Amino acid sequence: MIPRYSRPEMAGLFSPEARLALWLDVELAVAEAMADLGLVDRTLVERLLRTAERERSRLVDPARVEEIERVTRHDVIAFLTHVEEVCGPDARVLHLGMTSSDLLDTALAIQLRRATDLLLADLDGLLAALRRRALEHRMTVCMGRSHGIHAEPTTFGLKLAGFFAEMQRNRERLVRARAEVSICKISGAVGTYANIDPRVEERVAERFGLVPETVATQVVPRDRHAALHAALALLAAGIERLAVEVRHLQRTEVGEVEEPFAPGQKGSSAMPHKRNPIQAENLTGLARMIRAALAPALENVVLWHERDISHSSVERVMLPDALVLCDFALVRATALVDGLVVRADRMRANVDLTHGLVFSQRVLLALTESGLPRQSAYAIVQRHAMRALDERRPLLDLLLEDPEVVGRLGRERLHSLFDLGYHTRHVDRIFARVFGGSGRG
Repeated sequence: MIPRYSRPEMAGLFSPEARLALWLDVELAVAEAMADLGLVDRTLVERLLRTAERERSRLVDPARVEEIERVTRHDVIAFLTHVEEVCGPDARVLHLGMTSSDLLDTALAIQLRRATDLLLADLDGLLAALRRRALEHRMTVCMGRSHGIHAEPTTFGLKLAGFFAEMQRNRERLVRARAEVSICKISGAVGTYANIDPRVEERVAERFGLVPETVATQVVPRDRHAALHAALALLAAGIERLAVEVRHLQRTEVGEVEEPFAPGQKGSSAMPHKRNPIQAENLTGLARMIRAALAPALENVVLWHERDISHSSVERVMLPDALVLCDFALVRATALVDGLVVRADRMRANVDLTHGLVFSQRVLLALTESGLPRQSAYAIVQRHAMRALDERRPLLDLLLEDPEVVGRLGRERLHSLFDLGYHTRHVDRIFARVFGGSGRG
Protein backbone atom coordinates (compact mmCIF):
# COMPACT_ATOMS: atom_id res chain seq x y z
CA MET A 1 0.00 0.00 0.00
CA ILE A 2 1.25 3.50 -0.79
CA PRO A 3 2.59 5.48 2.19
CA ARG A 4 -0.22 8.05 1.89
CA TYR A 5 -2.73 5.53 3.27
CA SER A 6 -0.41 3.57 5.56
CA ARG A 7 0.35 3.86 9.25
CA PRO A 8 3.86 2.74 10.25
CA GLU A 9 2.98 0.06 12.80
CA MET A 10 0.55 -1.82 10.56
CA ALA A 11 2.61 -1.40 7.39
CA GLY A 12 5.67 -2.56 9.31
CA LEU A 13 4.08 -5.95 9.97
CA PHE A 14 4.23 -6.68 6.25
CA SER A 15 7.66 -5.26 5.44
CA PRO A 16 10.24 -7.62 3.88
CA GLU A 17 12.29 -7.38 7.07
CA ALA A 18 9.32 -8.34 9.26
CA ARG A 19 8.51 -11.27 7.00
CA LEU A 20 12.05 -12.67 7.10
CA ALA A 21 12.26 -12.15 10.85
CA LEU A 22 9.10 -14.22 11.30
CA TRP A 23 10.39 -16.93 8.98
CA LEU A 24 13.54 -17.13 11.06
CA ASP A 25 11.56 -17.28 14.30
CA VAL A 26 9.31 -20.07 13.00
CA GLU A 27 12.18 -22.16 11.63
CA LEU A 28 14.12 -21.82 14.88
CA ALA A 29 11.01 -22.66 16.92
CA VAL A 30 10.52 -25.86 14.92
CA ALA A 31 14.16 -26.85 15.43
CA GLU A 32 13.93 -26.10 19.14
CA ALA A 33 10.74 -28.16 19.47
CA MET A 34 12.46 -31.08 17.74
CA ALA A 35 15.38 -30.80 20.14
CA ASP A 36 13.03 -30.76 23.13
CA LEU A 37 11.42 -33.96 21.83
CA GLY A 38 14.79 -35.62 21.27
CA LEU A 39 14.34 -35.72 17.51
CA VAL A 40 17.51 -33.77 16.66
CA ASP A 41 20.82 -33.09 18.36
CA ARG A 42 20.21 -30.46 21.04
CA THR A 43 23.83 -29.31 20.90
CA LEU A 44 23.47 -28.40 17.23
CA VAL A 45 20.20 -26.54 17.83
CA GLU A 46 21.54 -24.59 20.81
CA ARG A 47 24.61 -23.58 18.83
CA LEU A 48 22.41 -22.49 15.92
CA LEU A 49 20.21 -20.45 18.25
CA ARG A 50 23.24 -18.62 19.60
CA THR A 51 24.54 -17.92 16.12
CA ALA A 52 21.15 -16.74 14.93
CA GLU A 53 20.86 -14.35 17.86
CA ARG A 54 24.33 -12.97 17.25
CA GLU A 55 23.87 -12.65 13.47
CA ARG A 56 20.20 -11.68 13.39
CA SER A 57 20.77 -8.40 11.56
CA ARG A 58 22.67 -10.28 8.82
CA LEU A 59 20.04 -13.00 8.63
CA VAL A 60 17.20 -10.54 8.13
CA ASP A 61 18.53 -9.26 4.81
CA PRO A 62 15.84 -8.96 2.11
CA ALA A 63 18.32 -7.76 -0.52
CA ARG A 64 20.48 -10.89 -0.19
CA VAL A 65 17.48 -13.23 -0.14
CA GLU A 66 16.11 -11.54 -3.26
CA GLU A 67 19.50 -11.92 -4.93
CA ILE A 68 19.50 -15.65 -4.26
CA GLU A 69 15.85 -15.94 -5.31
CA ARG A 70 16.70 -14.58 -8.76
CA VAL A 71 18.57 -17.86 -9.23
CA THR A 72 16.40 -20.31 -7.23
CA ARG A 73 13.07 -18.73 -8.21
CA HIS A 74 11.80 -19.98 -4.85
CA ASP A 75 11.63 -17.58 -1.93
CA VAL A 76 11.79 -20.12 0.91
CA ILE A 77 14.75 -21.96 -0.61
CA ALA A 78 16.45 -18.59 -1.10
CA PHE A 79 15.88 -17.76 2.56
CA LEU A 80 17.19 -21.13 3.79
CA THR A 81 20.21 -20.81 1.51
CA HIS A 82 20.95 -17.42 3.00
CA VAL A 83 20.62 -18.76 6.56
CA GLU A 84 23.08 -21.53 5.73
CA GLU A 85 25.50 -18.95 4.30
CA VAL A 86 25.45 -17.04 7.58
CA CYS A 87 25.11 -19.87 10.12
CA GLY A 88 27.09 -22.60 8.40
CA PRO A 89 26.51 -26.38 8.67
CA ASP A 90 24.42 -26.10 11.84
CA ALA A 91 21.58 -24.80 9.65
CA ARG A 92 20.97 -28.38 8.52
CA VAL A 93 18.65 -28.83 11.49
CA LEU A 94 16.22 -26.31 9.93
CA HIS A 95 13.18 -27.20 7.80
CA LEU A 96 13.41 -30.92 8.58
CA GLY A 97 10.28 -32.68 7.34
CA MET A 98 8.68 -29.33 6.51
CA THR A 99 7.28 -27.98 3.29
CA SER A 100 7.38 -24.32 2.32
CA SER A 101 3.76 -23.71 3.29
CA ASP A 102 4.44 -24.93 6.82
CA LEU A 103 6.71 -21.93 7.19
CA LEU A 104 4.68 -19.48 5.09
CA ASP A 105 1.27 -20.19 6.56
CA THR A 106 2.45 -20.29 10.18
CA ALA A 107 4.31 -17.00 9.75
CA LEU A 108 1.26 -15.52 8.02
CA ALA A 109 -0.93 -16.56 10.95
CA ILE A 110 1.35 -14.66 13.33
CA GLN A 111 1.21 -11.59 11.09
CA LEU A 112 -2.57 -11.73 10.89
CA ARG A 113 -2.96 -12.08 14.66
CA ARG A 114 -0.82 -9.03 15.21
CA ALA A 115 -2.63 -7.11 12.48
CA THR A 116 -6.08 -7.90 13.83
CA ASP A 117 -4.93 -6.89 17.30
CA LEU A 118 -4.07 -3.46 15.88
CA LEU A 119 -7.45 -3.26 14.17
CA LEU A 120 -9.25 -4.18 17.37
CA ALA A 121 -7.43 -1.38 19.18
CA ASP A 122 -8.41 1.00 16.35
CA LEU A 123 -12.02 -0.13 16.60
CA ASP A 124 -12.04 0.51 20.32
CA GLY A 125 -10.96 4.07 19.59
CA LEU A 126 -13.78 4.56 17.10
CA LEU A 127 -16.31 3.00 19.47
CA ALA A 128 -15.23 5.37 22.23
CA ALA A 129 -15.64 8.37 19.95
CA LEU A 130 -19.07 7.24 18.74
CA ARG A 131 -20.21 6.59 22.31
CA ARG A 132 -19.06 9.99 23.52
CA ARG A 133 -20.71 11.89 20.66
CA ALA A 134 -23.89 9.79 20.85
CA LEU A 135 -24.33 10.59 24.54
CA GLU A 136 -23.52 14.24 23.86
CA HIS A 137 -26.32 14.45 21.29
CA ARG A 138 -28.71 11.97 22.87
CA MET A 139 -31.59 14.47 22.69
CA THR A 140 -30.42 16.65 19.80
CA VAL A 141 -33.50 16.45 17.58
CA CYS A 142 -32.97 16.08 13.86
CA MET A 143 -34.80 14.72 10.85
CA GLY A 144 -34.94 11.06 10.10
CA ARG A 145 -35.01 10.47 6.35
CA SER A 146 -36.08 7.62 4.13
CA HIS A 147 -35.34 7.71 0.39
CA GLY A 148 -33.53 10.96 1.20
CA ILE A 149 -36.88 12.58 2.07
CA HIS A 150 -37.99 13.82 5.50
CA ALA A 151 -39.69 10.99 7.39
CA GLU A 152 -40.11 11.54 11.15
CA PRO A 153 -37.97 13.20 13.82
CA THR A 154 -35.19 11.28 15.51
CA THR A 155 -32.12 12.45 17.40
CA PHE A 156 -28.56 12.78 16.19
CA GLY A 157 -27.50 10.73 19.19
CA LEU A 158 -29.66 7.86 17.95
CA LYS A 159 -27.98 8.05 14.56
CA LEU A 160 -24.58 7.74 16.22
CA ALA A 161 -25.81 5.01 18.56
CA GLY A 162 -26.75 3.01 15.47
CA PHE A 163 -23.24 3.36 14.10
CA PHE A 164 -21.85 2.37 17.51
CA ALA A 165 -23.95 -0.80 17.55
CA GLU A 166 -22.86 -1.66 14.03
CA MET A 167 -19.20 -1.18 14.93
CA GLN A 168 -19.67 -3.42 17.96
CA ARG A 169 -20.91 -6.14 15.60
CA ASN A 170 -17.92 -5.52 13.37
CA ARG A 171 -15.66 -5.93 16.38
CA GLU A 172 -17.26 -9.25 17.25
CA ARG A 173 -16.80 -10.43 13.66
CA LEU A 174 -13.16 -9.40 13.72
CA VAL A 175 -12.56 -11.28 16.98
CA ARG A 176 -14.05 -14.41 15.38
CA ALA A 177 -11.97 -13.88 12.23
CA ARG A 178 -8.83 -13.48 14.35
CA ALA A 179 -9.45 -16.93 15.80
CA GLU A 180 -10.14 -18.33 12.31
CA VAL A 181 -6.72 -17.31 11.00
CA SER A 182 -4.65 -18.00 14.13
CA ILE A 183 -3.76 -21.41 12.77
CA CYS A 184 -0.44 -23.24 12.78
CA LYS A 185 0.50 -25.72 10.07
CA ILE A 186 3.66 -27.81 10.53
CA SER A 187 2.51 -31.09 8.97
CA GLY A 188 4.61 -31.61 5.86
CA ALA A 189 4.06 -31.87 2.15
CA VAL A 190 0.36 -32.82 2.07
CA GLY A 191 -0.50 -32.44 5.74
CA THR A 192 0.02 -36.08 6.77
CA TYR A 193 2.96 -35.58 9.18
CA ALA A 194 4.79 -38.27 7.20
CA ASN A 195 8.18 -36.71 7.87
CA ILE A 196 7.53 -34.65 11.00
CA ASP A 197 6.15 -35.49 14.42
CA PRO A 198 2.71 -33.91 15.13
CA ARG A 199 4.00 -32.97 18.58
CA VAL A 200 6.33 -30.46 16.91
CA GLU A 201 3.35 -28.59 15.48
CA GLU A 202 1.64 -28.57 18.86
CA ARG A 203 4.68 -27.04 20.54
CA VAL A 204 5.17 -24.41 17.84
CA ALA A 205 1.48 -23.52 17.94
CA GLU A 206 1.57 -23.04 21.70
CA ARG A 207 4.69 -20.91 21.47
CA PHE A 208 3.09 -18.43 19.06
CA GLY A 209 -0.43 -18.48 20.49
CA LEU A 210 -1.83 -20.43 17.55
CA VAL A 211 -3.92 -23.57 17.12
CA PRO A 212 -2.92 -26.55 14.91
CA GLU A 213 -4.97 -26.89 11.74
CA THR A 214 -7.60 -29.60 12.12
CA VAL A 215 -7.07 -31.12 8.67
CA ALA A 216 -4.45 -29.45 6.52
CA THR A 217 -3.52 -30.16 2.94
CA GLN A 218 -0.22 -28.65 1.93
CA VAL A 219 -1.70 -25.34 3.08
CA VAL A 220 -4.03 -23.99 5.71
CA PRO A 221 -7.48 -23.99 4.04
CA ARG A 222 -8.19 -20.58 2.57
CA ASP A 223 -11.77 -20.33 3.79
CA ARG A 224 -10.16 -19.10 7.00
CA HIS A 225 -8.51 -16.16 5.28
CA ALA A 226 -11.69 -15.46 3.33
CA ALA A 227 -13.51 -15.17 6.66
CA LEU A 228 -11.08 -12.45 7.69
CA HIS A 229 -11.60 -10.65 4.38
CA ALA A 230 -15.36 -10.89 4.86
CA ALA A 231 -15.05 -9.29 8.30
CA LEU A 232 -12.88 -6.52 6.82
CA ALA A 233 -15.36 -5.97 3.98
CA LEU A 234 -18.25 -5.59 6.43
CA LEU A 235 -16.17 -3.26 8.57
CA ALA A 236 -15.39 -1.18 5.49
CA ALA A 237 -19.08 -1.06 4.59
CA GLY A 238 -19.86 0.25 8.08
CA ILE A 239 -17.17 2.90 7.79
CA GLU A 240 -18.55 3.97 4.44
CA ARG A 241 -22.12 4.12 5.77
CA LEU A 242 -20.89 6.53 8.44
CA ALA A 243 -18.95 8.53 5.86
CA VAL A 244 -21.88 8.77 3.47
CA GLU A 245 -24.13 10.03 6.28
CA VAL A 246 -21.65 12.80 7.02
CA ARG A 247 -21.36 13.64 3.32
CA HIS A 248 -25.13 13.98 2.94
CA LEU A 249 -25.59 15.97 6.13
CA GLN A 250 -22.79 18.37 5.16
CA ARG A 251 -24.41 19.31 1.84
CA THR A 252 -25.06 23.05 1.66
CA GLU A 253 -28.81 22.50 1.43
CA VAL A 254 -28.76 20.39 4.61
CA GLY A 255 -25.90 21.85 6.64
CA GLU A 256 -26.45 19.78 9.79
CA VAL A 257 -22.88 18.61 10.35
CA GLU A 258 -19.46 19.56 9.10
CA GLU A 259 -16.09 17.89 9.10
CA PRO A 260 -13.43 19.62 11.19
CA PHE A 261 -11.67 22.26 9.08
CA ALA A 262 -8.15 23.03 10.27
CA PRO A 263 -6.56 26.50 10.31
CA GLY A 264 -4.83 27.04 6.99
CA GLN A 265 -6.77 24.24 5.29
CA LYS A 266 -8.00 24.95 1.76
CA GLY A 267 -11.09 23.44 0.19
CA SER A 268 -10.64 24.33 -3.46
CA SER A 269 -7.91 25.70 -5.70
CA ALA A 270 -10.53 27.80 -7.50
CA MET A 271 -13.20 28.64 -4.89
CA PRO A 272 -11.94 30.07 -1.60
CA HIS A 273 -15.29 29.56 0.13
CA LYS A 274 -15.27 25.75 -0.11
CA ARG A 275 -15.20 23.45 2.92
CA ASN A 276 -15.62 19.99 1.47
CA PRO A 277 -16.20 16.64 3.24
CA ILE A 278 -12.88 15.28 2.01
CA GLN A 279 -12.26 12.91 4.93
CA ALA A 280 -15.62 11.23 4.45
CA GLU A 281 -15.10 11.04 0.70
CA ASN A 282 -11.68 9.53 1.27
CA LEU A 283 -13.21 6.93 3.58
CA THR A 284 -15.72 6.03 0.87
CA GLY A 285 -12.89 5.40 -1.57
CA LEU A 286 -10.84 3.37 0.91
CA ALA A 287 -13.88 1.23 1.72
CA ARG A 288 -14.23 0.36 -1.95
CA MET A 289 -10.65 -0.88 -2.04
CA ILE A 290 -11.04 -2.97 1.13
CA ARG A 291 -14.23 -4.60 -0.16
CA ALA A 292 -12.59 -5.27 -3.52
CA ALA A 293 -10.30 -7.78 -1.78
CA LEU A 294 -13.20 -10.05 -0.79
CA ALA A 295 -13.91 -11.55 -4.21
CA PRO A 296 -10.30 -12.73 -4.79
CA ALA A 297 -10.19 -14.05 -1.23
CA LEU A 298 -13.27 -16.17 -1.89
CA GLU A 299 -11.75 -17.45 -5.13
CA ASN A 300 -8.60 -18.40 -3.20
CA VAL A 301 -10.63 -21.01 -1.32
CA VAL A 302 -10.78 -23.19 -4.44
CA LEU A 303 -7.32 -24.74 -4.91
CA TRP A 304 -6.40 -27.84 -6.91
CA HIS A 305 -6.20 -31.05 -4.90
CA GLU A 306 -3.87 -30.61 -1.91
CA ARG A 307 -2.74 -27.19 -3.14
CA ASP A 308 -1.63 -24.94 -5.95
CA ILE A 309 -0.18 -21.44 -5.68
CA SER A 310 -2.91 -19.47 -7.42
CA HIS A 311 -3.71 -17.97 -4.01
CA SER A 312 -0.18 -16.79 -3.33
CA SER A 313 0.04 -13.76 -5.61
CA VAL A 314 -3.38 -12.57 -4.47
CA GLU A 315 -2.45 -12.74 -0.79
CA ARG A 316 0.86 -10.96 -1.26
CA VAL A 317 -1.07 -7.93 -2.51
CA MET A 318 -4.66 -7.97 -1.30
CA LEU A 319 -4.27 -9.23 2.26
CA PRO A 320 -1.68 -6.70 3.49
CA ASP A 321 -3.35 -3.89 1.52
CA ALA A 322 -6.78 -4.57 3.00
CA LEU A 323 -5.38 -4.65 6.55
CA VAL A 324 -3.27 -1.52 6.07
CA LEU A 325 -6.23 0.34 4.57
CA CYS A 326 -8.55 -0.78 7.36
CA ASP A 327 -6.10 0.46 9.95
CA PHE A 328 -5.82 3.84 8.23
CA ALA A 329 -9.58 4.13 7.65
CA LEU A 330 -10.47 3.35 11.27
CA VAL A 331 -8.14 6.01 12.61
CA ARG A 332 -9.41 8.55 10.07
CA ALA A 333 -13.03 7.70 10.91
CA THR A 334 -12.28 8.20 14.61
CA ALA A 335 -10.81 11.65 13.92
CA LEU A 336 -13.86 12.50 11.82
CA VAL A 337 -16.29 11.57 14.60
CA ASP A 338 -14.21 13.23 17.30
CA GLY A 339 -14.00 16.52 15.45
CA LEU A 340 -17.41 16.55 13.82
CA VAL A 341 -19.12 19.94 14.07
CA VAL A 342 -22.80 19.39 14.89
CA ARG A 343 -25.18 22.23 14.06
CA ALA A 344 -28.18 21.59 16.31
CA ASP A 345 -29.89 24.83 15.27
CA ARG A 346 -29.82 23.79 11.62
CA MET A 347 -31.12 20.35 12.54
CA ARG A 348 -34.10 21.92 14.28
CA ALA A 349 -34.68 24.31 11.38
CA ASN A 350 -34.76 21.34 9.00
CA VAL A 351 -37.31 19.59 11.21
CA ASP A 352 -39.56 22.63 10.72
CA LEU A 353 -38.78 22.91 7.01
CA THR A 354 -41.88 21.05 5.83
CA HIS A 355 -44.38 22.94 8.00
CA GLY A 356 -45.24 20.07 10.33
CA LEU A 357 -45.61 17.32 7.73
CA VAL A 358 -43.39 15.10 9.88
CA PHE A 359 -46.31 14.70 12.31
CA SER A 360 -48.68 13.30 9.66
CA GLN A 361 -48.55 9.74 11.00
CA ARG A 362 -49.63 10.88 14.46
CA VAL A 363 -52.68 12.57 12.93
CA LEU A 364 -53.42 9.49 10.83
CA LEU A 365 -53.29 7.22 13.89
CA ALA A 366 -55.45 9.60 15.95
CA LEU A 367 -58.14 9.73 13.26
CA THR A 368 -58.07 5.94 12.96
CA GLU A 369 -58.42 5.62 16.74
CA SER A 370 -61.43 7.94 16.56
CA GLY A 371 -63.26 5.31 14.49
CA LEU A 372 -62.53 6.57 10.97
CA PRO A 373 -61.50 3.80 8.49
CA ARG A 374 -57.75 3.89 7.93
CA GLN A 375 -57.90 4.58 4.20
CA SER A 376 -60.35 7.42 4.73
CA ALA A 377 -58.12 8.88 7.45
CA TYR A 378 -55.10 8.50 5.17
CA ALA A 379 -56.84 10.38 2.35
CA ILE A 380 -57.76 13.27 4.64
CA VAL A 381 -54.26 13.67 6.05
CA GLN A 382 -52.61 13.26 2.68
CA ARG A 383 -54.86 15.91 1.12
CA HIS A 384 -53.92 18.46 3.78
CA ALA A 385 -50.25 17.43 3.71
CA MET A 386 -50.02 18.04 -0.04
CA ARG A 387 -51.61 21.48 0.41
CA ALA A 388 -49.20 22.31 3.22
CA LEU A 389 -46.28 21.38 1.00
CA ASP A 390 -47.53 23.18 -2.09
CA GLU A 391 -48.77 26.31 -0.32
CA ARG A 392 -46.03 26.36 2.35
CA ARG A 393 -48.60 26.54 5.11
CA PRO A 394 -48.43 24.74 8.49
CA LEU A 395 -50.18 21.39 8.39
CA LEU A 396 -51.68 22.09 11.81
CA ASP A 397 -53.39 25.27 10.52
CA LEU A 398 -54.97 23.37 7.62
CA LEU A 399 -56.18 20.59 9.90
CA LEU A 400 -57.69 23.13 12.31
CA GLU A 401 -59.70 24.50 9.38
CA ASP A 402 -61.19 21.08 8.64
CA PRO A 403 -64.48 20.63 10.58
CA GLU A 404 -64.42 16.85 10.29
CA VAL A 405 -60.91 16.60 11.75
CA VAL A 406 -61.65 19.09 14.54
CA GLY A 407 -64.94 17.38 15.24
CA ARG A 408 -63.28 14.04 15.73
CA LEU A 409 -60.15 15.13 17.59
CA GLY A 410 -60.76 18.57 19.05
CA ARG A 411 -58.44 21.54 18.83
CA GLU A 412 -56.47 20.75 21.98
CA ARG A 413 -55.82 17.16 20.90
CA LEU A 414 -54.73 18.35 17.47
CA HIS A 415 -52.17 20.70 18.98
CA SER A 416 -50.83 17.90 21.17
CA LEU A 417 -50.16 15.72 18.11
CA PHE A 418 -47.43 18.14 16.99
CA ASP A 419 -45.18 17.60 20.02
CA LEU A 420 -41.55 16.61 19.29
CA GLY A 421 -41.29 14.99 22.70
CA TYR A 422 -43.55 12.20 21.45
CA HIS A 423 -40.79 11.11 19.06
CA THR A 424 -37.99 11.19 21.62
CA ARG A 425 -39.71 9.60 24.60
CA HIS A 426 -38.06 6.17 24.09
CA VAL A 427 -34.53 7.43 23.39
CA ASP A 428 -33.26 6.44 26.84
CA ARG A 429 -34.68 2.95 26.43
CA ILE A 430 -32.83 2.49 23.13
CA PHE A 431 -29.63 3.96 24.57
CA ALA A 432 -29.84 1.55 27.51
CA ARG A 433 -29.93 -1.35 25.04
CA VAL A 434 -26.87 -0.02 23.25
CA PHE A 435 -24.77 1.36 26.09
CA GLY A 436 -26.26 -0.29 29.18
CA GLY A 437 -27.34 1.36 32.42
CA SER A 438 -29.93 4.10 32.21
CA GLY A 439 -28.93 5.08 28.68
CA ARG A 440 -27.72 8.49 29.88
CA GLY A 441 -24.05 7.62 30.13
